[in-house]
Amino acid sequence: MTHIETICEHVASTDYTDLPEAAIAAAKTFVLDTLGVGLAGSSGPKAQELVTLQAGWGQGTDARVWASTQRLPAPAAAFCNAYQAHNAEFDCIHEQAVAHVMTVVLPVALAGAERLGGVDGKRLLTAVVLGVDVAASLGVAARSGLRFFRPATVGAFGGAAALGKLLGFDKERLHHALSIAYGQLCGTMQAHTEGSLLLAMQVAFNARNAVVAADLAAAGIEGPLDVLEGRFGYFTLFEDGGDLAPVIAQLGRVWRITEVAHKPFPTGRATHGIIDGCLTLQRRHGFKAEQIGDVRAVVPPLVHHLVGRPPLPAMAINYARLCAPFVAARALLTGTVGLEDFTDAVYRDPATQNLASRITVEVEDRGDPNALTPVSLSITLVDGRTHELRLTEVYGHPAKPMPREAQLAKLHQNAALAANPIPNAKLARLIDLVDDLENVDDVGHLVDQLVP
Repeated sequence: MTHIETICEHVASTDYTDLPEAAIAAAKTFVLDTLGVGLAGSSGPKAQELVTLQAGWGQGTDARVWASTQRLPAPAAAFCNAYQAHNAEFDCIHEQAVAHVMTVVLPVALAGAERLGGVDGKRLLTAVVLGVDVAASLGVAARSGLRFFRPATVGAFGGAAALGKLLGFDKERLHHALSIAYGQLCGTMQAHTEGSLLLAMQVAFNARNAVVAADLAAAGIEGPLDVLEGRFGYFTLFEDGGDLAPVIAQLGRVWRITEVAHKPFPTGRATHGIIDGCLTLQRRHGFKAEQIGDVRAVVPPLVHHLVGRPPLPAMAINYARLCAPFVAARALLTGTVGLEDFTDAVYRDPATQNLASRITVEVEDRGDPNALTPVSLSITLVDGRTHELRLTEVYGHPAKPMPREAQLAKLHQNAALAANPIPNAKLARLIDLVDDLENVDDVGHLVDQLVP
């Protein structure tokens, strides 16, 4: 079989009983996390305008938009919920793949499950785990830096695989679903470079397109077959080469959902090593922000490319979330970085701008264009003392995980910021449902807790 055929065979033949406990537990963890950041994202820039636009482009009651009274056709609901899940840069990530692997997969799977009705928790968990396997495997196989926005492109493949699994596709039908998804891939790094709102919309486009791809495949539409390694395939056009063989060999043995990392802060994951290092040194040595002379971060090329941008007194919100000197300054001044830090008043804050101007980000190239670590920090105080640290794992990574209480605190904070805040009783019910997801008879009950 070709590599894409092997991927489709893996998705088609894997059942819930094949999933190890660690994969099921991780899937529950990141289902809950993704729903939480999707709630907060409902009050993000232009989120409500996008819901209104989608409602004007087609009528239907397939699925619901999180934190909204709006029902939409499944592709439109997936679009809105994926946008909400990514617009605050708070969504989980597979670091080696450099991809937010749940951000397309879960909105697509839940929209499809609501449309189907009666989808139980075991089916959703299986679809999510397999969708993440597909998305992350393609990212891990990449051997070049990002040209297209990988979370969006691999997300389309993962979303189509997850919905195809819920629809009961065999491996041939799955192959066509992934092929049709490939024909609709979009999203370049220019939006990331400029800090444009289009960045999160690129994730949303691919969520919508994943639903469309699965629906077309279900209707018997066929696509080209060699869409990964063909002359004009994914690893030729969207990536500058890839090595699928070792990744394919791990299917069914390495479950990529267990490798996913939390984001403790609503910023690009590439900033997290710098934030984590700054806060660790501050806790360890007890200095205050006003005692800092300068901060020097030495990072891999990808980190510098993604977040090594200069701080400005006036920034678009997406630019600010991806500005390492700004978010590191906020962390050193306040002890954390939160959603409340991304306002015009905070950008202009003299203490923040002053400290951010003294934080430099430099490159150490170790030959891996997709590496987010190691990160080295050096903080020199005004009295001449210097404190240093080198991180190979960053807070939120499975090797350095967020404790359960921190995960739940993040969920509660996100829910409180929803366009329609979620009552505590509903949030408690959501936590119980996800914790016991394998015994839930209809995953529509999860969405019941997300809407007014």
